[in-house]
Amino acid sequence: MSTTDERELTDAASQLSTAPVEDGAEQPAPGLSPGREIVAWTRWFWRQLTSMRVALILLFLLSLGAIPGSLIPQNAVDESKVAAFRQKHETLAPLYDKLQLFDVYSSVWFSAIYILLFVSLAGCIVPRSWQFVGQLRARPPKAPGRLNRLPAYATWRTDTEPEEVLQAARQTLRKRRFRSYTAGDAVSAEKGYLREAGNLLFHVALFLLLIAFAVGRLFQVEGGKLIVEGDSFSNTLTQYDYYKESVYGAGDRESFGFTLDKFTARYQKTGPQKGTPRVFRADITYWQGDGPGKKTTIEVNKPLVVNGTKVWLLSNGYAPVVTVKDGKGNIAFRGPVAMIPMEKKNLSSQGAIKVPDAVGKNGKQNQLGFQGFLMPTFIKGSGQMASQFPELLNPRLLLTAYQGDLGLDDGTPQNVYQLDTSKLKQFKDKDGQPFAQSLGVGDTLTLPDGAGTLTFDGVKPWATFKISKQYGNGWALTGALTAIAGLAGSLFIQRRRVWVRARRDEDGATVVELAGLGRSESAKLPEELADLAVKLQTTAPPSPESAPESESGESGASAEGARA
Repeated sequence: MSTTDERELTDAASQLSTAPVEDGAEQPAPGLSPGREIVAWTRWFWRQLTSMRVALILLFLLSLGAIPGSLIPQNAVDESKVAAFRQKHETLAPLYDKLQLFDVYSSVWFSAIYILLFVSLAGCIVPRSWQFVGQLRARPPKAPGRLNRLPAYATWRTDTEPEEVLQAARQTLRKRRFRSYTAGDAVSAEKGYLREAGNLLFHVALFLLLIAFAVGRLFQVEGGKLIVEGDSFSNTLTQYDYYKESVYGAGDRESFGFTLDKFTARYQKTGPQKGTPRVFRADITYWQGDGPGKKTTIEVNKPLVVNGTKVWLLSNGYAPVVTVKDGKGNIAFRGPVAMIPMEKKNLSSQGAIKVPDAVGKNGKQNQLGFQGFLMPTFIKGSGQMASQFPELLNPRLLLTAYQGDLGLDDGTPQNVYQLDTSKLKQFKDKDGQPFAQSLGVGDTLTLPDGAGTLTFDGVKPWATFKISKQYGNGWALTGALTAIAGLAGSLFIQRRRVWVRARRDEDGATVVELAGLGRSESAKLPEELADLAVKLQTTAPPSPESAPESESGESGASAEGARA
């Protein structure tokens, strides 16, 4: 190897970042400055983020992220189900808390995917829109030099002048909604721009859907109310059992209310679907402002809608109606007490009856409390205090009685469905055993030591309603329909180009050439080209000695005259 070659190899090696630098050798040129390197990495990240591949990956991740939101109870939907899940899964619940799986749609990781997809779609749509506008403004490309190399091709000879052929070709193509212009001895035409428009429309629709969902979450207001049959609800803050506002709220609440006139639930009585609801309906009377009452029905997926506020029917249960008399014989409490189902299948329920205004036999205040269990259909001799069916076929109420301090006077919030027994003393029977009794409708429980009585008067059904107002639903529907239309356009519209060339041959005849090219394989392109050839031959008929033929020599003036 010569000295010059060795020097060139040494210089080349010195330019590699992994090449060792010998002592005394010249150092390589420094790379980018830190500022330029940051800019370069930022541009690279932006190109990756706005690529269609990354947008599809983010959309797939968003779909995967929504799966736990539909399988795991969510605090934003039903906090009681979340609490029940925590009690049942003591090991999984802390892990789910760390992963924010009880609040999927407001979690950090779901929001990050959502925002990245939002930015990615914006980065995809804007440059592609400008590119599409440029395509609309640009003319179709000029005819290639050799049209017979294109997938669809037809040719024939005619005595018609080339100018007449080109003019007829352009008029025919325009009637078929081709964009066309004449350049030299050929007409260039293109059709199917709506394919790219449909593609852009689909992405704009996805962008609109993301905006609609974001607006819905930012301006959503919802609350819940348990209403016993015969009771009413007014859309004021104090009437709600729970009330949640999003970041910006939804403005003033609508002035309306309703009365639960009747709740009807009927269940399948036989077969494997026993206990499944067949009828689930709430008959109500509602009013707006000072207007008259109007009767209507709320069913599953058929809410009451009042100026954008929707009232949904969610669940049901039972409220035993009791009358409690104190030691003096005075009525200390009367009315229904809603109880919460312990299991959904047969609606075995539990609850608490609190009587803070009772007076003992000696005339002193003696607050009473009852821990109760209601079985809608209790079967005698079953040996279990459980319901066998969700309807009220044989209601039974099991009560355990307490006396003392209910803890209501100090203002500490309490669960209305549970009894705090820390300051209460349980009643005892004559044998010193805890006092408990099972009651049927019409039965009376008499407390020891003349403390009072409780009569089980009957049972009323109750229903829970979700009252919500959410913006963006119309946008979401518009986005979904637009996405379907855009997807249909991008799938079924085919973009294709057609060229018609007419030139004078050496023998004085006019040679007509037709060729077509599609951006995707299409069986209709040769047929469309052949149909165009037939139409054009009315103006430029083939010469008697020449018939229309393809490059392979096929003849005829039909669809078979174009090569696929």
